[in-house]
Amino acid sequence: AKLKNHPRSQRDNTQVTYYPDFAIHNMSTSRSRLFNNETQALIYNFKPEPVQRMLDFDYLCKRKIPSIAGLISPGSEKGSHKVFFGTGEVLIPTYGSIAEAAMEHPKATVFINYASHRSAYLSSLEAIQMDSLQVVVIIAEGVPEQEARRLLALAKKKNKVIIGPATVGGIQAGAFKIGDAAGTIENIIALKLYRPGSVGFVSKSGGLSNECYNILSQTTDGLFEGIAIGGDTNPGSAFADHVKRFEEMEEVKMIVVLGEIGGDNEYGVVDLLKSGQVKKPLVAWVSGTCAKLFPTEVQFGHAGAKSGGERESAQAKLQALRQAGAICPDSFEGFAEKIHETYIRLVEAGVTKPLLPDQSEPPQLPTAYNKAVIEGRVRRATGIVSTICDDRGEEPTYCGTPISELIENDSSLGQVIGLLWFKKTLPPYATRFIEIVLILAADHGPCVSGAHNSIVAARAGKDIVSCVCSGLLTIGPRFGGAIDDAARFFKRGVDQNKSAEQFVDDMKRAGVRIPGIGHRIKSADNLDKRVILMKDYAEKNFPSRRYLEFVLSVEKVTLQKAANLVLNVDGCIAALFLDLMESSASFSKEEQDEIVEIGYLNGLFVLARTVGLIGHTLDQKRLKQPLYRHPWDDVMYWQ
Repeated sequence: AKLKNHPRSQRDNTQVTYYPDFAIHNMSTSRSRLFNNETQALIYNFKPEPVQRMLDFDYLCKRKIPSIAGLISPGSEKGSHKVFFGTGEVLIPTYGSIAEAAMEHPKATVFINYASHRSAYLSSLEAIQMDSLQVVVIIAEGVPEQEARRLLALAKKKNKVIIGPATVGGIQAGAFKIGDAAGTIENIIALKLYRPGSVGFVSKSGGLSNECYNILSQTTDGLFEGIAIGGDTNPGSAFADHVKRFEEMEEVKMIVVLGEIGGDNEYGVVDLLKSGQVKKPLVAWVSGTCAKLFPTEVQFGHAGAKSGGERESAQAKLQALRQAGAICPDSFEGFAEKIHETYIRLVEAGVTKPLLPDQSEPPQLPTAYNKAVIEGRVRRATGIVSTICDDRGEEPTYCGTPISELIENDSSLGQVIGLLWFKKTLPPYATRFIEIVLILAADHGPCVSGAHNSIVAARAGKDIVSCVCSGLLTIGPRFGGAIDDAARFFKRGVDQNKSAEQFVDDMKRAGVRIPGIGHRIKSADNLDKRVILMKDYAEKNFPSRRYLEFVLSVEKVTLQKAANLVLNVDGCIAALFLDLMESSASFSKEEQDEIVEIGYLNGLFVLARTVGLIGHTLDQKRLKQPLYRHPWDDVMYWQ
């Protein structure tokens, strides 16, 4: 009952016209077997999804080696493409040209061409001329007819096989699959295409091929090999070519052909039956019998699938096939039943084995992680945690604030730093202070170590990233990197209620120089203008300046020891940022301690000085300065 009520395909009227004057049968009898379980392919203009599906099929079939030898990405450099092969991963080599790939993989005999109809001709032409490539599969539809004819003529001359254009390819069950042939892995498992049956099948349509593979899985022991020759007007091989191959293949016990309205491809099969070249039982159906219900010519799915003369009608073809000895039902609904009846007769005659419960279950194919996540079947601990930015929506958000809102509100860079560094919406005086720091610390001339390094790197011809990194790597306790240490010591002194004198004495006894105090050039008589500007801003805008006042009292003590032991930029930034956190009421005591201990504040100098380092790099490149060599007379040589 299940077979009798088999559902009619929703695409059984998809047709192809085959022109009577161009029925080229270009396969010799020596080319009866195109694929086996060791066949390997080269894929041109490859797409990741079909590549992975081919390898998943290989795993189900328990192939020892992948069916893909190499991938070709036109014009690219030699490399590799990582894919899954069962439970593990493998690297498939990639090449920039067909010639290179064919030379590296002489055992690869199948060329699968995913180029568009605009470029499929030249790449297929080159592949046909490669001695090692015996089968050329052209996936694209719409290849110009003149180009298709040239390819077929050359293939015939060189005894090569073309499948396509406009094809999904083909499949040998349990051995080799072309691209997306036979559909999804779930479909392949359901139709038991991971192991060979005894039926040879040929059609033009990839979609209808899948429907027929389903029929074969229910009515016979399954498919041995199936080919979709392609839906364009000039397919590279004809029904008769593959029917004749199936006749010569010992594993194939019966043949199934699904033809369609238009062209004369089916008549090649009629000729084979009449001449006695095909003796195996052949079941056939020709789609498009409904065309006569329409008053005018009907165009179906494929390029040439249209009703023409009476000879090209589905009814005429079915009549010719029946008269030649093919087994043809009265409708598509009877197709499955005729296939089943034919298979049962072969079983009763001892030609093939009866259909038994499948004993060769395929290995379990691991589910793709992304698919399992969508289906809610797996969970995995994340590798990275981010609390400052989310880019999953229509626009990124900075600590929950959409970037469009920041633009609309004329937000400043200081506000962005507040969100991304501190996860806070800071008051205006605080964000303005951050920007003042960035301005004042952006650069301090070409002679400081960071700028010097960037200049030397730029004059050595290095790129801008390398030059900036060269300068940034000099930032540390002796250059620009004392802000964090200064903040730690100043905070400790204030929190412990130390006097300035006690603080200085404790640092001396510990043998530690006070970070943030002292300058190589500036002194009490020549104060750093940057420090003056920051102090003035704080006096006018900060609600409290407890840490700055403590540091200034420390400066008075140190100046009694030496005139250059003044508060420097690092120390002033450190003290005022401590005041900023305390006075803004935005930070808890625990958060203040964490910020100081983690080392946030050096980031201000790094960010600011990056601007200057980029400037010095671009300046040297703009001036086209030559390679720098330090003068020998500025070096003390000592032996």
